[in-house]
Amino acid sequence: MLKKERQALILREVNIHNKVSHGDLSEQLGVSEDTVRRDLQELADQDLLVKVRGGAISRSFHIYSYKENQIYAYQEKTTIAQKAISLLRDGMLVLISGGTTNLEVARILPPELKATFCTVSLPTALQLAEHPSSDTIFIGGRISSSAQISTGGEVIRKLADLRPDLCLLGANSIDPEAGVTDSDWDVVEVKQMMVSVSKKVAALAISEKLNSAQKMKVCSLAQLDYLLTELEPHNPLLKPYQVNGLHLF
Repeated sequence: MLKKERQALILREVNIHNKVSHGDLSEQLGVSEDTVRRDLQELADQDLLVKVRGGAISRSFHIYSYKENQIYAYQEKTTIAQKAISLLRDGMLVLISGGTTNLEVARILPPELKATFCTVSLPTALQLAEHPSSDTIFIGGRISSSAQISTGGEVIRKLADLRPDLCLLGANSIDPEAGVTDSDWDVVEVKQMMVSVSKKVAALAISEKLNSAQKMKVCSLAQLDYLLTELEPHNPLLKPYQVNGLHLF
C-alpha cells in the first residue's frame, strides 16, 4: 500500500471513529507502529488531525468554535440530530453524551423546548447552556483529553443517582453482534452507566460506523430502544439491525 493510500485510510478512520490508536492502526494496516507514528505526524503537520498520547483524534472532535466545514459528515450528522430532536418532549430529563453529532443536537434544539439536559461532555454543556428555555446540568470530573468528557468514579456515582427519560448516546462503533463498542475504557464505563440508568436509549451513528467494532463493549443492541442514522429505516444497510425492540429512525 502506498503511503498516500495508507494516510487516506488513517484519516478516514480518525474521522469516522473520532480517535485512533497506534496499535489498532498498526494491526489494521499491517505496518509497524513507528510507521503509524510517522504518518500521524505528517497528517498533524498538515493540520488534518490532532496527535494525542497513544494515537490521534479528529480535528472536528477537538474544535472549540463551531465551524460546519470542519465537521466530518456534517450533513449526515445534522440529519441524525433532527431525528434525535423528534424524540424530545417538554419536561423530559435527557442524558446526552459527547461527540459532534450530539453537539449538533444541542446546537439546533428548538428554542421553545423546555427540558433538562444532563451531560458529561464539556463542549455539549457549553452549547446547551445557550438554550433559552432548557436547563443544563454538567456532571463534572476528570476530563478525558481525547473524548472531552468527564470520567472516573465520582462521575459514575453521580450518574447512578439519575433516572433520565432518554439517553442520547454517541456510538463510536456499532455492529449487530458486538453491539456498541469503544476503544477507551474510562469512556466505556461512563457510557455503560448512562445506558443502565436511562428509561430509553437512542444510539446516534453515521452509517459509516455501522458494522464496525472496537475492543470494549458499551452495550448490546438489546439494550437500545432507538438507532438513529442518516439513512431511511428500510435501507438495506440497516437490515441486520431490524431486531425486536429496536426502532430504526
